[in-house]
Amino acid sequence: MSETLVVNEVYLSVQGESTFAGLPCVFLRLTACNLRCSYCDTAYAFTEGKRRELTDILSDIRALAAPFTQKNARSQHMNLPLVELTGGEPLLQPNSLPLMKLLCDEGYTVLLETSGAHNISKVDLRVHRIMDLKCPSSGEVERNRWENIAHLKDTDEIKFVIGTVEDYEWAKRILAEHKLATLCPILFSWVAPLQPHQQDKSLKPVPIDQVPIKRPELVERIIADALPVRFQLQMHKIIWPPDQRGV
Repeated sequence: MSETLVVNEVYLSVQGESTFAGLPCVFLRLTACNLRCSYCDTAYAFTEGKRRELTDILSDIRALAAPFTQKNARSQHMNLPLVELTGGEPLLQPNSLPLMKLLCDEGYTVLLETSGAHNISKVDLRVHRIMDLKCPSSGEVERNRWENIAHLKDTDEIKFVIGTVEDYEWAKRILAEHKLATLCPILFSWVAPLQPHQQDKSLKPVPIDQVPIKRPELVERIIADALPVRFQLQMHKIIWPPDQRGV
C-alpha cells in the first residue's frame, strides 16, 4: 500500500504563534486527535479529512511555496515559506515522519505542532518541534509524556496554554522543576475564548474551582515573577475573525 495521510486542510498563511510568528507558512493540518483539551479551536479536525498520497501532499506544498521559491526568499537564514504540520495531532499518523524528512530534504524549514502526549524522539532532528505541556485547565494534564523533555533540543519550543491562575502557577512550577528555559524557548500562550459553535461537546470541561486569567494579568505575573518566557497571542485570530478556517 502506498504511503498516505488523512489530511484536513492545506493552506498558505502567516505563522500566528511561536518564535516564527509573522512569517509566511504553509500549513498541513492532519486529521484526528486523541486529546480533548477544553480550549481546542480545531475540533473539526477530529474527524474531517481525506486520505491522500504523500506525493500529492508534497505537490500541494510545493505549489503553495512556489512564489517564494522562485524569488529565492530567505529570512534569517531560513527558506520561506515555513511548512508546519499541525492538527489534530500529526504524530498519530506514522507517515507524518517520512513526510517531515522529505520536506527537510527539500530544504524547507519544517515546524511540528504536537500535544506532548506522543513520542517526539523519532521526528527528524532538523524539524522544529513545538511541544505542548498540557496545563490543568486543559483537562488533559495527565497525558503529558514527560520522557519527551529529555529529547528536546535548542531549536525546539515548549508551549504552555494558560487559561487560569492555576495553569499559571502549575506552569511556573514545572518551568523551575525541569529547568526548561535552559533547554529551548518557552511560550506562555493565553487561551482565547471559543466561539459558541466551536465548543464541541467532546471537549473536557475546565474544572469549576479554577479561576480564569485575563491577558493583562498573565503578562503582569510573568513580569513580576521574572520568568524567562515569551508571552504570545494567536496572531491569526487578531488579523482575521477568530473562528475563520484556512488562515
